[in-house]
Amino acid sequence: MRYIFTIIWSLLISAAVTYVLTSMAGEPFILSEAVILAVIFMIVTFLMGDVILKEKKN
Repeated sequence: MRYIFTIIWSLLISAAVTYVLTSMAGEPFILSEAVILAVIFMIVTFLMGDVILKEKKN
């Protein structure tokens, strides 16, 4: 379930970030750039959650 929510939130956040930055630059909004950014967000989030921030069990 956490993977589904991670995918949804990363798509929404990356679309918002991409929209704001392209609006400020006066460029057209391209959805494929938002999807690429979302994939990067997902990979970083999955790595942080499963590898870097994983608690050690005694």
